[in-house]
Amino acid sequence: MDYRMTTTCLTLPGHRVVNNLGVVRGVTVRSRWIGSQIAAGLRTLGGGRITEYVELCEQTRAEAFDFMVQHADQMGANAILAVKYDATDLGNNMTEVLAYGTAVVVQAE
Repeated sequence: MDYRMTTTCLTLPGHRVVNNLGVVRGVTVRSRWIGSQIAAGLRTLGGGRITEYVELCEQTRAEAFDFMVQHADQMGANAILAVKYDATDLGNNMTEVLAYGTAVVVQAE
């Protein structure tokens, strides 16, 4: 699926929905590496951006998004509308990230 066919909106400009296939989701769980936790802990002393955690968050969201797109592909969708993310801490070192949206088939207008 072309990632340009995913949106947080309820519509995709220039296209009309011809089939609603239902909710799709991508879930991943990541743990923080002890080395990055130590580096991030030291970085908090000086303040500013904590790049170790930013990178972990970006990788985790990208993985969940990719799983969601794979799910939509399996359902025969060519677009995903109303894309959202949710995250939940699981214990001290783990975070679940969920990407979800509505899988649809669209046609250009």
